Amino acid sequence: MPVHFEPSEMKSRRDRVSERLSGLGLDGLLIFKQESMYYLTGYDTFGFSMFQCLIIDGSGNTVLLTRLPDLRQAQFTSDIQDIKLWHDTEDVNPALELRGLLEDLGYRNQTLGIEFDSYGLKAHYWRLLEPQLDGFCTLVDASTLVDQFRRVKSPTEIEYIRRAAELSDDAWDEAVQLAEPGAFEGDILAAMQGTVFRGDGDYAGNEFIIGSGPSALLVRYHSGKRNLDDQDQLTLEWSAAYRRYHAAMMRTLIVGTVHPEHLSMYRACKDALLACEAAIQPGRPMGDVYQAHAQVLDSAGLGEHRMRACGYGMSAIYNPLWVDPPMFYEGNPQLMEAGNTFFLHMILANSNTARAMTLGHTILITESGCERLSRSSLDLTIK
Repeated sequence: MPVHFEPSEMKSRRDRVSERLSGLGLDGLLIFKQESMYYLTGYDTFGFSMFQCLIIDGSGNTVLLTRLPDLRQAQFTSDIQDIKLWHDTEDVNPALELRGLLEDLGYRNQTLGIEFDSYGLKAHYWRLLEPQLDGFCTLVDASTLVDQFRRVKSPTEIEYIRRAAELSDDAWDEAVQLAEPGAFEGDILAAMQGTVFRGDGDYAGNEFIIGSGPSALLVRYHSGKRNLDDQDQLTLEWSAAYRRYHAAMMRTLIVGTVHPEHLSMYRACKDALLACEAAIQPGRPMGDVYQAHAQVLDSAGLGEHRMRACGYGMSAIYNPLWVDPPMFYEGNPQLMEAGNTFFLHMILANSNTARAMTLGHTILITESGCERLSRSSLDLTIK
């Protein structure tokens, strides 16, 4: 089975979660986040787009309710031993199947945690589930219960993130090689994604972001690609994934002659990134890092062109986003811990002059501060 962790580590994860359940007076947890399922069992699928639920009890035992297409997926990728199925028929109500399973497991009149904040429990499914569980059991929002354990990475997880960072660097090398006047954005994306796959990497949690010319100011992927002009700007935000673990990067490179504004924006981004790295210390609030970013960019007179967040967690994450909260934003009281991994991104977009500049990479928080996981230079790339 391609469970990417030793059985002892998987058991330890379930033991810690079940201990927390008991400490909170919860008899079990209804899991709808694919990230939680992967973390606790190795179960690896995009089947969370359909109704499925993993149940873990106070002893660490797991039961999965899913559809037939994911039966063999769960058997092959996870250590789940008890798998129940619901079947596609006209007017099927999978929530009714879940209630029946909970009845069989003895959860009537019990108190269960539930991951409300999950793409796997969309509003339609919740409207099916709510009446089935109303009066059957007591539900407590436990959306972040497993997340709290996922934040501090094990040595094996850190190894996987390091490999993802290597692959992200490889992808950047491909982009730098191809980016020149006349280059087609589609060729750049193909080379970047291709080197990740050749390195045994995975699909990322969202699309690689690419934009040149006026779309270099965007921080989202959009359909439709263009060729680079003789004088251009190219913004890339991408992340390799290895065993589903991400290590994102972000860069804006210049094609042709560097405009003085681009150069000043670059210098501010670099100074802000270094200030953020210096502000990272275990035991300090995440808001400190945001403040370091804001102070540098605001002092450079670029406050109106910056974002209101400057990074977020990196982990094993599924579509539609590789973002793993928490984020670096103003006043965030979440304390940083050794073993956390974060993506730091410095983004400037001046809509008045249509110029952009970005700089970012993934870091690991250590006992003494922060370790940069990317090998790539922070120098401005000019082609």
